[in-house]
Amino acid sequence: MTTVVVTDNAFDSFDVESEILRPLGCEIVISKKVPPPEELARLVADAEHVLTQFAPLNAAVIGAMRRAKVIVRYGVGVDNVDLEAARRRGIPVCNVPDYCTDEVADHTLALLLATTRRVLANNNRIRSGGWGLVGPFAGMKTLRDLTIGVVGFGRIGREVVRRLHGFKCRMLVHDPVIPDDAIREAGCKPAALDALLGASDVVTLHCPSTAQTRRMLRRDTIARMKPGAILINVARGDLVESAALVEALERGHLSAAGLDVFDPEPLPSDSPLRTMDNVVVSSHVAATSERAVRALRQGAAGTIAASIRGEPLPNVVNGVTARKG
Repeated sequence: MTTVVVTDNAFDSFDVESEILRPLGCEIVISKKVPPPEELARLVADAEHVLTQFAPLNAAVIGAMRRAKVIVRYGVGVDNVDLEAARRRGIPVCNVPDYCTDEVADHTLALLLATTRRVLANNNRIRSGGWGLVGPFAGMKTLRDLTIGVVGFGRIGREVVRRLHGFKCRMLVHDPVIPDDAIREAGCKPAALDALLGASDVVTLHCPSTAQTRRMLRRDTIARMKPGAILINVARGDLVESAALVEALERGHLSAAGLDVFDPEPLPSDSPLRTMDNVVVSSHVAATSERAVRALRQGAAGTIAASIRGEPLPNVVNGVTARKG
């Protein structure tokens, strides 16, 4: 019998995964909430397959894994897993990259339209008993008049661009790993990051959290953004320095922000981002739909099943194709 350990999960039951794994003779050990570090290390010590959602699988936790053949992350981002520590131990790390592409692209457009059309501010005016336009006419923007800067041109960035074509806006794209010709073929103009920040009326982030991208928008880079620009972030909270963002919004250098991700999460109760009229927030839910959640769970369990059957692993993110030893 092979052991599958689930370090944490946000689901009401484990039926989707069980349907896939039980017929393979798996013993499934489930922790609902993220355990404390020492308990987490003990939990995964003898696991052959590890499923994780938010638990911090750092070098110490991975070092405690004696039998692990694969670590699978529920989701696209893998910033809670020390990829290098897993690589040194010869443990493949896999994600589920394509379960929520449409959902996140749709949510990007929802935040973009909410901020450019001041949907929340006008909604709040009516709910408080008022009527009429909130703020000057300049706060109500038309997408066809705007330049949208897309940072990151993977699955989600491309889907955002496809949707934006219908709004007739000009689009700049920054992604150092995508050839310029591919960006041009998608009807966009490739741009260096500084050029994109300086020319874009809206900047929308669609890149992973890596050593190169963390705090890519901080005090000095936000200062290079076009005055009055709008920031949309549905990618990872740590791409943006929170204090610098609040400062830019308070002094009007940025006119608005639409945010689904934060650093830290949950968003602290005293964060100004919770109450600013020019900020639209959601609680890291861009990837969510009934279809997407089922696809995520099936994809994660399917990767474990492939490992058990000795099949090639899909979506390995740390360059290890098989457990050494």
